[in-house]
Amino acid sequence: MDKLFDSPWILRVTALVLAIVMFFYVKSLLDEGISSTANNHVDILTDVPLEVYYDSDNLIVSGLPETVDVTIEGPLQIVLNTKLQKDYKVFVDLNDLLIGEHTVRIKHEAFSDKLSVKINPETVDIIIEERVTAELRVEPEMNHNLIDEAYVLQGMTAEPSTVFVTGAKSVIGSINYVKATVTGNPGINSSFEQDADVKVLDSNLNKLDVLVEPSKVKVRVDIAEYSKDIPIRIVQTGTPSEDVLINRISTTTESVKVFGPKSIVDGLTELVVEFDVTEITQTGEYEVNLVVPNGATKVSSETILVQANVTQVPEEEPTETEQTNEEEQTDEIIENNTEQIPTE
Repeated sequence: MDKLFDSPWILRVTALVLAIVMFFYVKSLLDEGISSTANNHVDILTDVPLEVYYDSDNLIVSGLPETVDVTIEGPLQIVLNTKLQKDYKVFVDLNDLLIGEHTVRIKHEAFSDKLSVKINPETVDIIIEERVTAELRVEPEMNHNLIDEAYVLQGMTAEPSTVFVTGAKSVIGSINYVKATVTGNPGINSSFEQDADVKVLDSNLNKLDVLVEPSKVKVRVDIAEYSKDIPIRIVQTGTPSEDVLINRISTTTESVKVFGPKSIVDGLTELVVEFDVTEITQTGEYEVNLVVPNGATKVSSETILVQANVTQVPEEEPTETEQTNEEEQTDEIIENNTEQIPTE
């Protein structure tokens, strides 16, 4: 027997057989691993809604994403069924947490035990605060450059004038503005109404994450023609008759409104009103038409009353010398006329 194993050919054959056996053993292990991997499938469920459990009537939670991504790995058929049926749930339960800052792990349920589940992100940092509601006044606004130059914004009102804003206590405390902005095309020249969204802003005009009720208000915009009070100055024109002396002309109307483009109206310093005294013979009130300045559209009154103080100048009586001369001239005329009468 010892001689048999001392033969080199026997040793060579034995080594070959052992090598063949080892080869098939390793191959079977590799085939088994490949088969196992081939049966698994990986898929990503994107934008999966994140459910949150907490006392939403009294608390506000910030820092939580609305959706998460879930990676699942397992048998292809189970992966496909999970993706189609969507009977799983991803959630955080905050009912046992107090007001303050927390780091919480996102949980899941209703996935098959044969699936490997990984959530992105796995944890989130959150803040739990007291829920507060405040009634705040709405401030309507619009871009004044949209208004025609000849018109001006008279006023804006919102209906309702106040809204209820609900949010975290710290956020409500940072509110500086509650705005309702109206828009339009350039050249606005009449009043109008418009529904406007309500925006809640902090001191840096950042929009705050709050609930607004109602979220829209009706804004009434009152537009009027631009005008300015311009002083009146009376200027006397014409020449009165010789027996009339104009002592004074005046008016109780100190100024009138002149309407028109701002650039024109603001350049006016006075409105000159000409008063013709040619036909004035006695003291009294006289109606005078107003002339609209160039570039303006109208004045608040078409006429004003002007008071004229007048003195009648009496004719001077002739002196004795003038009377004697007049009598002599009369006698001379009579004599001349008598001389010219022919005798019979």
